[in-house]
Amino acid sequence: MSILVFTENWEGKFKKLSYELVSWAAAVAKTTGNEVVALSIGNVDDAELKTLGDHGANKIISIKNDALSTLDSQAYANAVALTATDTGAKIIVMANNNTGKAVAPRVSVRLKAGIGADVSRLPLSFEPFTVCKRAYSGNAFAHLVIKSDIKIVTLARNSFDIVSTENNAVIENKTIELDGSLAKTAVNGVEKQSGKLLLTDADIVVSGGRGMKSPDNWAPLVELADLLGGATACSRPVSDENWRPHNEHTGQTGKIIAPNLYIAVGISGATQHLAGISASKYIVAINSDKDAPIFEAAQYGIVGDAAKVLPKLVEAVKEVRK
Repeated sequence: MSILVFTENWEGKFKKLSYELVSWAAAVAKTTGNEVVALSIGNVDDAELKTLGDHGANKIISIKNDALSTLDSQAYANAVALTATDTGAKIIVMANNNTGKAVAPRVSVRLKAGIGADVSRLPLSFEPFTVCKRAYSGNAFAHLVIKSDIKIVTLARNSFDIVSTENNAVIENKTIELDGSLAKTAVNGVEKQSGKLLLTDADIVVSGGRGMKSPDNWAPLVELADLLGGATACSRPVSDENWRPHNEHTGQTGKIIAPNLYIAVGISGATQHLAGISASKYIVAINSDKDAPIFEAAQYGIVGDAAKVLPKLVEAVKEVRK
């Protein structure tokens, strides 16, 4: 038996998220004694594939198929399900991102497998198989028991530390026959954003709320994000007022993110906002109201006027980077 990990790549390169999945599976395998098999779909060279072994994969299956050159949830689900059957996988691990949310339910139907979605920790128990996930906008944890023979877990981003190991993984190049009717997605054109870090990919996010008082006061916040190599974000009221672009809106009705560091400047911490950022590893809050709810969610807090605190933070970062 094995644990199958579906590792997504971006233009032939794996990101931190894929290594988190493999590391999580490797930790589970230490208890279950199973082999960790990483599945890669698309054109990825052997040197990049071997990095999956460096994070715990015992075997890497690489599928290159023209029919899979474009992400299509039906075609990808078929490839994952076939691989799971071939490897005797009893646990299938995917990311809880847009791809995982599209592929996992289809695999579930094909294999009659139960799903534990947005899991944030290692299994609490294997008999019965019990996983833990955040609930009520991150204010509580739910314990979910999966009773099916085959189990699917979608892992929340930044919920497990990457583990490096010297594992000489075997790479197996494999071809599979796919029903041509499955791949229905066609890409007619691609427009890439350049010169700016994607909010969902950023390890550091600096976000502003109405406490910034005016769109004219955003320069120090943007400068701080640039100095830290991070992305900028905002609360919903800010995007509704068109102070910042709508694609920067984080929260329950915006982007759900899980950076290593989230700096909230002038954000009160409404439940809807916290629902989108509560999975962040560390939250730093800057607010003039010492009773703002954001401080309850933050590990570190500064009570003060953003207009005075931000410039000092920028100076401090510049001093450290000298």
